[in-house]
Formats: sequence, structure tokens, C-alpha cells
Amino acid sequence: MTESKEQRLAREIYEHVGGMGNVARVIHCMTRVRMTIKDDRKVDMNGLKAVDGVLGIVEDETLQVVVGPGIVNKVANIMVAEAGVKLGEAFPEDLMEQSVSEAEPVLTDRQRVEARAAEVKAREKAKHNNNSAFKRVLKSISNIFVPLIPVFVGAGIIGGIAAIFSNLLTAGTIGHEWVPIVTTLNVIKNGLFSFLAIYVGINSANEFGATPGLGGVIGAATLLTGMDPKEPLINIFNGDALTAGQGGIIGVIFAVWVLALVEKRLHKIIPNSIDIIVTPTIALVVIGLFTIFIVMPVAGVVSSALVGSITWVLNVGGAFSGFILGLFFLPMVMFGLHQILTPIHIEMINKTGYTLLLPILAMAGAGQVGAAFALWIRCRKNKKLVQLIKGALPVGILGIGEPLIYGVTLPLGRPFITACIGGGIGGAVIGGIGNIGAIAIGPSGIPLIPLIANGHWLGYVLGLLVGYVGGFVVTFFFGIPKDAREETTAN
Repeated sequence: MTESKEQRLAREIYEHVGGMGNVARVIHCMTRVRMTIKDDRKVDMNGLKAVDGVLGIVEDETLQVVVGPGIVNKVANIMVAEAGVKLGEAFPEDLMEQSVSEAEPVLTDRQRVEARAAEVKAREKAKHNNNSAFKRVLKSISNIFVPLIPVFVGAGIIGGIAAIFSNLLTAGTIGHEWVPIVTTLNVIKNGLFSFLAIYVGINSANEFGATPGLGGVIGAATLLTGMDPKEPLINIFNGDALTAGQGGIIGVIFAVWVLALVEKRLHKIIPNSIDIIVTPTIALVVIGLFTIFIVMPVAGVVSSALVGSITWVLNVGGAFSGFILGLFFLPMVMFGLHQILTPIHIEMINKTGYTLLLPILAMAGAGQVGAAFALWIRCRKNKKLVQLIKGALPVGILGIGEPLIYGVTLPLGRPFITACIGGGIGGAVIGGIGNIGAIAIGPSGIPLIPLIANGHWLGYVLGLLVGYVGGFVVTFFFGIPKDAREETTAN
């Protein structure tokens, strides 16, 4: 049977990371296969980068191989199926490592030096990762929200369609017979947004090592579903009534983290014969009270202050704030720092109905698209580069920029910088216009248009076009490396 492209990629990735036996677990996001590597010294990084279909490599706490949207889930599922596990599950310890020769090779002096350097690099990297609490926080945020991204996209677009129909109903353009359709679409959308705290609670429990069901209950507790509005629970700090959802998902994540600590401790001290009864009961009572009367009031103040501060900065800073955010977002993506923004987006949506940040940050992708068009024109003799651009541009226009970043602009250096400037120019337009927000998070680019709140989509489209033009012009005149224009033979 002929080997498919996805099967070949899975096989060659394994070959260049030291075999299946050198991998502890595999997960994926929208464009990257993420592997937990046991021994970094066994990874052939140059060989991995050279694999046909690999668009880039990100070295972090996990080794992230960029293969692009759509194909990534197929490759990752093939890899875990070969190991006999599911996505995110630990690989069996007795897996035989692939591509290991029986005899130890004779190393040259240069190879010994390189091996020693790789060993030191791996040790320092491991030391850095183990001591970086901030990186662990970013990783946890990513693991909690990445599985929800497709749901945000689907539910957000459905909500956007419902909003359009609602506006048409109000204007009298369509008749009353459309009301059931609008209601049905809103019911589907609210299946996510009304109960988001539960999903976040379950994913947080999986991440922190608590029982997923208990995490979901703690998330649900913040919704105060059993509270009589006429007899509300009281905020013990100021005497005001507690409100459903107070503290938002930031509070849920923190509460479930504490739940994991308590549950693990209870498992150690409760006898096995009664553990299944006593542990969940005590954990829910203790953490439930802690969540409702401590976490919700405190996290509510924190989340309100956070959302208010960002809104103030955008309103006061205007075009300047938009330029800075659009300029520096892609470097944040490179270092994984963009994950910290996900809870902020969701908090803004929960409190105001939309996030003002996302349309501005989306301009970073527009700058990449513009830069890619400039490279295509100026470097048209470089057939290999043009082929890469042709493959990466369609998904870039659709809001998934990693193939362009890691496959085209970043390896060339200067185009990445000029693309960031183009993103800043687009962000300045969005920030200058103001009040352009998105009702859900997900891919940016053109697919974000239906998610723009309050009918302000024309302002977003204007910013998108300016981002394209800005990235194109700056790259065309200042971002073309001389060697990129050389004619090469396509592989």
C-alpha cells in the first residue's frame, strides 16, 4: 500500500527525534505537532527541519513541529496510533527506539565537540525549563484552551450569523418566521458561552491532575445555578450580592488548581476503602466554599480591573496602542507568550460582549500576508521560495499565520521584521477607529469578519487591507534579502 503524505511525515518526524522510544507524549494545536522529548541529545534538529512538509520548528518545553492546519491532526493521530495511545497520553515505557544501530559509531573530534555542546545545551535547557514558573503557567494556559479553539470558532460564527439575522428582524427586512431560526442558533451558541466555566473547569482539572468531573463542578459553582435571586449569597468582603460568573474563568482556573492540591492530599490520607466516597465529598465542599466566598469576590476584582485597564489603554492610546500591539504580537507568538492573552480575551467577551484586543492583534497576520506577496513578486526567480509562499498564503489569508511565519518570513530574517511593521500599521488603523471588537476568539484574517461586534466590520476590513498594504510596501522596499532573489531549483 502506498504511504500517504501524513504517514510519511509521521515516520520521518519519529526518525529525526530519536525514534518513538524518545517521545513521552504527543498532542497538537492548530498547526503544530507538540512532542515531549525524553532526551534532547537524540534529536536531529537539522534533519527534522529538512523534512518535506515541515514548515518550522519551535523549541520550548515541548518540541513543536509546524506542519500546517488540517494536516496536523492527521499526522498527530497517526503518531499516537502507532504508539498505541491517545493524544496527550503517556507513551508506554517499553517502546523500542527506532533507528538505533547495534554498534557505537566512531566519532571524529568535531562530532565529539558537537555532541558535548548538544549535551550542555540540553542540560541548560532542562534547567531553564524546570525553573521557569512563567513558562509552566503559559504551558498550562495553552493546554487548557487549545482544545477549545475549534469550539470557539464554530460557536462564534454561529453567534455572528444569529446576530445578523437579529438585526434584520429589528430592521423589518425579514419576517417573524425567522425568529425560531435565530433562537435555535443562539441555543447552539450558548451551549458553549453560557457554560464555558464548566469546560474550563474540566480542562483545568486534566491539566493540574484533579478529577475532571470535580473540576467541572467547581466551574459550574461559579454560575450560582442553585441561588434564589431574591435571597442572593453575599460577598463577605463588601456585603454586596454575588453575581453568576463573578471572577470569570481566571477564578475557575485558580480554584481548580487548589482543588488538585487538596484532592491529591486527600487521596494520601483517606483509607482506600472509603476514598471514593470521602475524597470527592470533602473536596467539593471545601473547594466549593472557597470558590464561592473567596475566589469569586477576589478574582472578580482582578478580572474587572484587568479588562478595564486594557480598555482604558486602547481608548486613550488609540492608534499608538494599536501600532505597538500589532507590531509585537508575532514575537509574542514565537515565544509562546500569546497564550497569556487567551483568558483576557474571554474575560473581555464575558464582561463587555466582545474583545477589543483580537481585531488589533489580527493585523499581525495581515502584515505577514502583505510581506509574502512582496516576496513573491521580488523573488519570483526563486522557485522554491515561491512554492512555499503559494502553499502558505491561502491559510495565512484565512487567519492561520504559522506556515508563513516559520516557513517563509522568519527563516529569511528581514521580511519577518517588515511584516511585523505592516501588522503595526494595520493595528494603528484599528486602534485609531476604536470600538472594533470580536464576539469570539479563533483564527483571524477574513474568517474574523463575521465575528466583529456591533456591525463595525467595515472598520476591521479597512484595517486588514491597510495591514496587507503596509506589510507589502515595507517588505517590497526594505525587507528583501539579496540571496532570496537568487534563482533556485525546486525540490
